[in-house]
Amino acid sequence: MKYKLAQAMKICMQKTSLEKITVSQVVQQCGTTRQTFYRNFKDKYDLVNWYFDRILLESFEHMGEGNTIPEGLINKFRYIEQEKIFFKAAFKNNDQNNLRDHDFELILAFYTERIESRTHAAVPKHLRLLLEMYCHASIYMTVQWVLGQIPSTPEEMAGLLVDAMPPQLEQTFRELNLL
Repeated sequence: MKYKLAQAMKICMQKTSLEKITVSQVVQQCGTTRQTFYRNFKDKYDLVNWYFDRILLESFEHMGEGNTIPEGLINKFRYIEQEKIFFKAAFKNNDQNNLRDHDFELILAFYTERIESRTHAAVPKHLRLLLEMYCHASIYMTVQWVLGQIPSTPEEMAGLLVDAMPPQLEQTFRELNLL
């Protein structure tokens, strides 16, 4: 049912901005009831975040298929291209419980796990702050790309994100054979 509701949301997003979509429109498109919707999700943003988790996990699987961060980023951006309608509509929203904040938490956890699994230690405080800044910048650049403000290929976007790394973070990734 959750996937059916997500597909209905994607159809609604093709015609209407996320902030204007109502739960009634989603359930009507899905052919179900509001009660069914609320059994599965708190609100429309919860649905978007749930679906984003699913496709982001898949994009991270693609990202994880790369031996290096650039290879992984290329895989991720190629996958995002396949779901561009969803990402474009979802990234336009800045309301509470929005996708950008959610993406930040997930991407930060992804990179943190990569570092900690190779060092067998917590990310040092200073490096964590650099990583947080980098993740915010990464999301910003990704949003701009999805919205058409940065006309680039997935390969070019991966290069931009690598170039945007703070030197100490880049050095850490190189030492861990991730770059």
